[in-house]
Amino acid sequence: MLGDPDLVRAVLADFESAPLAPREKVLLRFLDTVIRCSWKVRRKDVDAVRAAGWSDEAVYDAVTVCALFKFYNTWCDATGVQPMPPEAHAESGKRIAARGYAW
Repeated sequence: MLGDPDLVRAVLADFESAPLAPREKVLLRFLDTVIRCSWKVRRKDVDAVRAAGWSDEAVYDAVTVCALFKFYNTWCDATGVQPMPPEAHAESGKRIAARGYAW
């Protein structure tokens, strides 16, 4: 999705109808469950993601990223931290794409 803002918008609007590979949709379905109702995640859910070709490490990383961002969003909402303007997000995205999360 890097470098394709139209694809990002399509995924955010409805990942099921977005032009993604089937394996990516399987992962996003799983993450939707993780985000909305993590207590419902079962081994069969993880097995479906594995069957789509994702490694245990990739599943672990995806769950970790989602959990952290859910925490950050909850914290920001509850403490009144204001969101960054779209321009700052765009610049941050370029930096992360070029150098990763390390400064």
